[in-house]
Amino acid sequence: MELLDAHGSALSGFDWLVKAIGPADWARPTPNPGWSVRDLLNHLVAEQLWVPELLSGADLDEVGDSYDGDVLGDDPVGAWTTSSTEAREAWLRPGALEREVHLSYGLVPAAEFGWQMTLDLAVHGWDLAKGIGETSPLHEELAEALLRVFQPQVWRWQGTGIFAPPVPVSADAGAPARLLGLVGRHP
Repeated sequence: MELLDAHGSALSGFDWLVKAIGPADWARPTPNPGWSVRDLLNHLVAEQLWVPELLSGADLDEVGDSYDGDVLGDDPVGAWTTSSTEAREAWLRPGALEREVHLSYGLVPAAEFGWQMTLDLAVHGWDLAKGIGETSPLHEELAEALLRVFQPQVWRWQGTGIFAPPVPVSADAGAPARLLGLVGRHP
């Protein structure tokens, strides 16, 4: 699975879940300590808002704190739809993956950033599914692609607070469970 296909799959799965959020779900907890469903969606919307800026060459200082705080307003689903559509369009622009982007740890290839965003969508899709009592959209092919990219890098995350330490999963676990265990989730 190539990056843009993986990203599209993760985004589509997350989008389906956002549209499944019911009125009583917004305050429900997610597997993310201290995050409600609304908090989780706020995080993902803020992440999507950064994409067009970074892919256009902006650095962190230029964007500043524009996307801190509540980015959902009175229409959380609408905020998600707008931000995710604009992010996806930015990824699909010709040459987007050949660029470099400014991240907190330096200038990196846009493709590396794209895989990180895809992982974030996929794992938080599982979190959102748990929070609202839906089926996770994380499927074998997507999880295998993400494992291929991120399993060799897991050592870089230790102690950074990005993910919890890996948790063991059964030897015969499928790719989704192995990916979730790798990023500290209990599948």
